[in-house]
Amino acid sequence: MRILLTLLYVALLGNVLIAQNKSTFSHADTLRGHLSKERKCYDVIEYDLSVKVDISEQAIQGKNTITFIANNNFSVLQIDLSNNLKIDNIIYNNNELAFTRDHGAVFVKFNTTILKGSTQKFTITYSGKPLVAENPPWDGGFSWNADKDNNPWVGVSCQHTGASCWWPCKDHQSDEPQEMNIRITVPDSLFAVSNGKYKGNVKHPNGTRTYHWHVSYPINNYNVTLNIAKYEHFNEDYINHELMDTLSLDYYVLPYNTIKAKKHFTQVKPMMECYYQLFGKYPFVNDGYKLVETPYLGMEHQSCISYGNHYKEGYNGQDIWGAGFNFDYIIIHESAHEWWGNAVTTNDIADMWVHEGFTTYAEALYVECLYGKEAYLKYISGLKSKIRNDRPIIGKYNLNHMGSSDMYPKGALLLHTIRGIMENDSLFMALLKKIQLKFRFKSFNSSELENYINTN
Repeated sequence: MRILLTLLYVALLGNVLIAQNKSTFSHADTLRGHLSKERKCYDVIEYDLSVKVDISEQAIQGKNTITFIANNNFSVLQIDLSNNLKIDNIIYNNNELAFTRDHGAVFVKFNTTILKGSTQKFTITYSGKPLVAENPPWDGGFSWNADKDNNPWVGVSCQHTGASCWWPCKDHQSDEPQEMNIRITVPDSLFAVSNGKYKGNVKHPNGTRTYHWHVSYPINNYNVTLNIAKYEHFNEDYINHELMDTLSLDYYVLPYNTIKAKKHFTQVKPMMECYYQLFGKYPFVNDGYKLVETPYLGMEHQSCISYGNHYKEGYNGQDIWGAGFNFDYIIIHESAHEWWGNAVTTNDIADMWVHEGFTTYAEALYVECLYGKEAYLKYISGLKSKIRNDRPIIGKYNLNHMGSSDMYPKGALLLHTIRGIMENDSLFMALLKKIQLKFRFKSFNSSELENYINTN
């Protein structure tokens, strides 16, 4: 089985000798994608991010305290922040540190040697006008919008561009903080929603209010987001009796969509029932699950799913795979990312096929869960027509480069093929749960996953 699965891996993921659509890479690509010695020297433990959003000026003022552990002795480390944002200062032990900038890389120079094994923290204060997303969520940045009542409606999406387009961090998938605090200051009339669990708010005399959210699990940088609007909030609980698990389901929608949302979001509980059965317990149960209405189509922000599908079935009203099933693609797909992409995260964006391929396959399993095996086969068959075979679905490593969008259907079809070869659905479904347990909150690549499948 090992040899056969390896052949399938090569055939469906694409021969790496095929020419890439991007044949040359810049110095900036290397700075973002490569784990240099200035990045390897430390691991992030916690981010404590505060951002004040000036909606009228489309500007932000921010501060991030980064707690890290040193992997070896060093005096210089790299963090990342888009060079259109100004660094006001970097403070360590009450002293201001020197730094240099090279494209989006910031090289922080400590005034002492940081010793291996020590835990340290420093704070970077920054400001400016962040990148505006031209076509969210596919290109990153802020979406500055207004709702139908002309109230501000702001969101952030940054998967392809990187989190450093709006906040300073070690912008590489291999290093996730163990926890994170996010504080967002906005005009008092608005509500700010972010990842994790809501911890309350503080009203200020100047007419603003700061909302505090706490993420109690590892989180990859591109999943960190903020949403600002005059939101209406409602909630319910999903109870999984088999696992004795209660999950809080929270919904933040524009007020005039509340009635529509309460009806449309009835899809969430049956979806959770399927995913619990297929993949195990929701990975971020202590932080809860949120659907937040956004001015862009959607994004898998951890515990804070961005929803902009206009309460339509399919993909903005279209049957994306041509299989004829009536469910909201954004809810089902982006929520599946909580297991595949958020809990199980690859350490280089070259391997994003794992996130998207497994999640696309989760859609098919959701169809099977609700409608049966024949419906599943029809859904899988619909994926084939979208394959372009333009280039490999594994990108170039260490260069901040993703593979072809074929990663969605091809990744799913790979898993379907493996299931067929195994000829034992019980073993295959058990394998999916084992992958979750093996790789959850860990850093891994395609080869490690392939080896694990081959030996289990």
